[in-house]
Amino acid sequence: MQINIQSAVFFNLYLKKAYIFAKSIFKKKLELSLFKHGRYSGYLRPISYLIDLSIINGLGILYLVPKESVYTFSIYISLGWVLLSIYSKFYEVYRYTRPVNILSLIFKQLILFMLFVFAFSGLYYELNIYPIPIVKYTLISFLLIAILKYTVYYLLQKYRVSFGGNFRSTVIIGLNKKTLALESFFNKNPEYGYLHKKTFSFRNKDQSLKECFQYILNEKIDEIYCSISELTNSQIADIVDFSDNNLKILKFIPDSKEIYSKKLRYEYYDYIPVLTLRNIPLEDSANMIIKRTFDILFSSFVIVFVLSWLTPVVAILIKLESRGPVFFKQSRNGFNYKEFDCYKFRSMMPNKTANLYQATRGDQRVTKVGKFIRKTSIDELPQFFNVLFGDMSVVGPRPHMVSHTNMYAKKIDKFMVRHFVKPGITGLAQVSGFRGEVETDKDIIGRVKYDIFYIENWSLLLDLKIIAQTFINAVKGEDKAY
Repeated sequence: MQINIQSAVFFNLYLKKAYIFAKSIFKKKLELSLFKHGRYSGYLRPISYLIDLSIINGLGILYLVPKESVYTFSIYISLGWVLLSIYSKFYEVYRYTRPVNILSLIFKQLILFMLFVFAFSGLYYELNIYPIPIVKYTLISFLLIAILKYTVYYLLQKYRVSFGGNFRSTVIIGLNKKTLALESFFNKNPEYGYLHKKTFSFRNKDQSLKECFQYILNEKIDEIYCSISELTNSQIADIVDFSDNNLKILKFIPDSKEIYSKKLRYEYYDYIPVLTLRNIPLEDSANMIIKRTFDILFSSFVIVFVLSWLTPVVAILIKLESRGPVFFKQSRNGFNYKEFDCYKFRSMMPNKTANLYQATRGDQRVTKVGKFIRKTSIDELPQFFNVLFGDMSVVGPRPHMVSHTNMYAKKIDKFMVRHFVKPGITGLAQVSGFRGEVETDKDIIGRVKYDIFYIENWSLLLDLKIIAQTFINAVKGEDKAY
């Protein structure tokens, strides 16, 4: 097969753009990883996606399809690759994944992708793409992808052993053969990036859960491993509450396989089974990319086609009724408890208590214009800029004022779980009747319950359903929108 010079030039430009885009994603992910201790490799999957897509598109442009069909091929093959990789879990490679398991993932993705390319050649038969070039293209692509995948895998292991980086500090609660085996695994396999700090035993009553929790906080432990057989139900409940309220990853070491019948995710560290209590779909890189892409597209649409003309109208109405700024800025807690400035159209008379107290029914601080824009949720629209900037998502748990967050974190169980994902302009709790003023503890408890359900059961379809319900509620008007 001859290499077309124009295709080569196009491929060079394609790689250059992919590199620039990958570099920007890498930078953002690196900043997040530095802030969020213990999850240093979160940027690797998006970068791997981009590099692999560059390989399969680049080789296809060079060797497989004519230049006039490049864009059709790239769209088809890129979409297919993403869907197939999600199905085959091709990018679900963790620090404890064995090399043989990586090979199995590569082989599975190879077969699926080859069939997908054959389907493309059948769909666009006029391109005269023959079987032998398809097989060669697929094998060369996967040879490069496999080399890259194993190189990254072993370089990370080398980095952990030689420089002590990319690690997660751990403690084990409970002392028996399985926990000792896990401790030995951590200590004898530094290439996996686990820095084991301490194993707690409550058999002789020399140590208490309170001391254990204090140690975890003082040493900034990332992951907690518990032996189910060594703990009482009450102790397990206390550990679950502690990990939820302090944003710690909690995993269980089962005493038998009977517990696998429950809806929990289990993995193997060597031959040691480990259970993860809470599975968060948005921690998966593919889901993160899907949600972030949707947020950017949706927020851009609202900003261009709604806020571009609505903002001047609302600004004039606000200014005509009262003096003060058009926009109201308030500090709130977002992803991983990080504070950010949340923007709204000002709906109250300027006052010193706006950052301390929520609006209540019949609140005298709310202006006439403010009452209307709050009732229709127009006051929330500037938060689409927060979404575009990456502080918020279109859908997610609603962020609270910092003073309220601190208060609820102390008195409401599992309140901190809400900060495992980005806050949203609207959320499942809001469309389920838990928006607006928190009049009793029942309101905030119900809000937390729906927020946790959303976090553990996220899907793009659920987001679309919540957005549609939010629009319907805004048109109908809500009783607690005051």
